[in-house]
Amino acid sequence: MNDNFEQGLINLHIQKSKIMAKTFASQGDLEEKKKSFVELAKGAYGYTAEGDPNSGVIIGDDAVMVIEAQATPRMAEDVIAKVRSVTDKPIKYLVLTHYHAVRVLGASAYNADEIITSHKTWEMIMERGKQDWDSEFGRFPRLFRGHESIPGLTYPTMTFTDKMTVDLGNKKVELIHIGEGHTRGDIIAWLPEDRVCFAGDLVEYGATPYCGDAQLKNWAGTLQRLAALKPKAMVPGRGEALTNEIQCLEAINGTAEYTSMLYNQALMSVTAGEDLKTCYNRMLETMTPKFGHWVIFEHCMHFNAKRAYDEASGIEHPEIWTDEIDVAMWKELNAE
Repeated sequence: MNDNFEQGLINLHIQKSKIMAKTFASQGDLEEKKKSFVELAKGAYGYTAEGDPNSGVIIGDDAVMVIEAQATPRMAEDVIAKVRSVTDKPIKYLVLTHYHAVRVLGASAYNADEIITSHKTWEMIMERGKQDWDSEFGRFPRLFRGHESIPGLTYPTMTFTDKMTVDLGNKKVELIHIGEGHTRGDIIAWLPEDRVCFAGDLVEYGATPYCGDAQLKNWAGTLQRLAALKPKAMVPGRGEALTNEIQCLEAINGTAEYTSMLYNQALMSVTAGEDLKTCYNRMLETMTPKFGHWVIFEHCMHFNAKRAYDEASGIEHPEIWTDEIDVAMWKELNAE
């Protein structure tokens, strides 16, 4: 490819990003998404929505487990309707792979006997749950339809450190804290007999990983351990349900490439003594041509650049995002 032509494409992508960024985060994203409910193995389903947050469903002889609650009780009702289209068994377990408001605040709709997270996720709720709720609502109001029905923060009734097994009746689900990445509390739900993985936001497919609370140096290693399971099907955090090993590996490798590239660029900028805005602009130059078509790219890059820059600067514990910090940082990185 001609160097001038390639640079022209890069400049075009950057200009598009700047235009899109004039609307804070995803406040301008009002388009409804088509929902899909795909069976990946007997009794294992992926609920997906064209790049919006996904949920998973596992049905045993005795009970149902739902993975990821959605953002509000009203939005959870659609997941429940899909469950009821295939079974009348009780939803006894709600698993939250990590803590972000857009994933968890619809929990009350399920009336589950148990809400399960890792212990590290419980710590995140106690530390930053309310701030996270306020900031996410400000960034992406469309995903909080019916927000007035949220009764409050979602707290687990059961936590674990490394691994636990839940028996749904002739179907055992392994819940594994496989490592840090998207947050320090990430878990997966794994069906070992079917080799189906519900990966949460550790893995995305055709969608940009949100890295505002990430442990970027650890993420690639966590994905290597996940890949070693050799999943045959997967529900990623965003993107379509994956129905074969090739797709699963593509999603894992794509997420690893994005997060590694993000952190390495930040490390180069910090080492060179560049400020955050310079680092952000360099990230757009290097990453937009490869990842700019991914869902929520413009939304995520500001927050991702800040977290990557902080971690490369030696700040291991992510800053607590507030709605005020969100807006101030957004304005700083978009200033001419």
